[in-house]
Amino acid sequence: MSRIVGIDLGTSTSEIACIFDGTPKLIPNTRGHLVTPSVVHIGEDGGIVVGEDAAEYLFTRPDCTFMEIKRLTGSGERLRAHGKEYSPEEIQAMLLRYLVSCAETSLNETIDRAVITVPAYFTDVQRRATTKAGELAGLRVERIINEPTAAALDYGLSNLRECKNVLVYDLGGGTLDITVLELFEGVIDVKASRGNNRLGGKDFDEIIMHKLMEAELSSDILSGDISSGDILSQESPLSDKRALMRLKKAAEDCKISLSSHEEYRFSLPFLFSAGDGKPVSIERTVTRTEFDAWVREKVVSTKEPMMTALQDAKLSPEDLNVILLVGGSTRIPCVKALVAETLSAIPQSLVDPDLTVARGAAIQAGLLEGSLSEADLVLTDVCPYTLGIAALHRGVYDDRMIFDPIIPRNTTIPTERSKLYHPAVDYQTTARIEAYQGDSSNPENNERLGDVLLTGIPPARHGKEPIEVTFSYDINGILQVKAAVVSTGRAVSAEISTTGVKAMPVLDLRKWEKAEGAKRCRPLIRKAEKAIARGDDLSDDLQILIDQLKEALLLKNEEQAEEIRALLLGVLEELT
Repeated sequence: MSRIVGIDLGTSTSEIACIFDGTPKLIPNTRGHLVTPSVVHIGEDGGIVVGEDAAEYLFTRPDCTFMEIKRLTGSGERLRAHGKEYSPEEIQAMLLRYLVSCAETSLNETIDRAVITVPAYFTDVQRRATTKAGELAGLRVERIINEPTAAALDYGLSNLRECKNVLVYDLGGGTLDITVLELFEGVIDVKASRGNNRLGGKDFDEIIMHKLMEAELSSDILSGDISSGDILSQESPLSDKRALMRLKKAAEDCKISLSSHEEYRFSLPFLFSAGDGKPVSIERTVTRTEFDAWVREKVVSTKEPMMTALQDAKLSPEDLNVILLVGGSTRIPCVKALVAETLSAIPQSLVDPDLTVARGAAIQAGLLEGSLSEADLVLTDVCPYTLGIAALHRGVYDDRMIFDPIIPRNTTIPTERSKLYHPAVDYQTTARIEAYQGDSSNPENNERLGDVLLTGIPPARHGKEPIEVTFSYDINGILQVKAAVVSTGRAVSAEISTTGVKAMPVLDLRKWEKAEGAKRCRPLIRKAEKAIARGDDLSDDLQILIDQLKEALLLKNEEQAEEIRALLLGVLEELT
């Protein structure tokens, strides 16, 4: 069998590596560079150009040149070039084929197996889409590995005998991952992961773009996401995508420069034409202080996942021995400062932020192919999301759909968990099992992954015919659902179909008291919590209603909050 390569398929850049003589080594691209821009150009004749050469087309043919496609992974969106449509996975496959061809040239051998990295907080949808991209590129994807875990592998290989608690802060071009793990004598044990799949260096670029244009025109003319090509609002004078790319490139150069300099000078002559037809140029200086103020809200937002990951891992900042910074965006001084302030410790430059993920992927590849000994390095990882189903809860005053967890978040993987349920009504012969991932007690606030339909349930009174639901979550982070009638053994099993599902935000119920309308609900919630503490008969009903009321407040759903408040009041009156 061919050797296995490790690939960091990034938002802004991508890298490929493999094991040479027991050491991970990066493989250069056709220009001799270890880092390849994640840019793909499709020519009129169907020819594909990737990397630095493709990036040059961003200014001349932006209509058929694609960048930052990772943000669209699993979205179901379609991209167009020369009248033909492409999925994000097809574009990523072109990038993967290029990286593999570089490796084949360098190694003088055929490569058809790979370990590909993804953000730890990638959903089941996005992991499947990444695997699909690899398959389209002609690869057998041996393993999907989380990016922070890959970085920890890179660090761990050089520190096999250490016993330390490690936090990996991974802020790349498009995603944020926080992973807490324990390293002890060659074992890398991931404890918890949190993150944000919509935060990265590209967001800082777009903030700069917005600020420059607002200052120039005193209006907000940009909207959306540059990955999907909808950043231009209808009123934007930047109708020429070439001008947009010039502005984007200048914003990125500004961000990078301000990591080592105190100011950056923009010089963009004749960028676009104003409403009166006069050319508009941008000539101005941006200071690091200005930039820090512009991106402060985004940077500060990374504090919460850091603390939540520590809390999930049952550690405090004082328990950490090592803080690893991964991803190019961690070079930004205010990002480093925020990490140091939050964790009361200075992050250490112990790995290369750009190359460590690809190196870690190569290490995982080496463990799989046998070029590295598993006796020296053992890896465990976790499921970053809570997985469960929508279930009917019969309450005192009404029946409500709730999210019932089967696999809690940060469970070590691979794992398999089962639960027993019953049909919702008498003599029911079919049951649809709807799978979700998230942390809300209300299924609607979680991400719906898909469903399976179980038929042939023997007709019986409610509660007499149990159904066993089994969730299997593998080492690639992909879910399989099985539902079976206990009495007959009749079962249905499938990998959940997840095409086009968009992740829902995870709500932090601890913040409910700051939500609008919380003051009116606070006394009722406190009374209900006291009843639960006493162990009253309706404690389960009370807890479900409390959680759903908090979520409704956080989501600013006044109608739903009022409805749940009335139900909660009714249950409490029943108790008294």
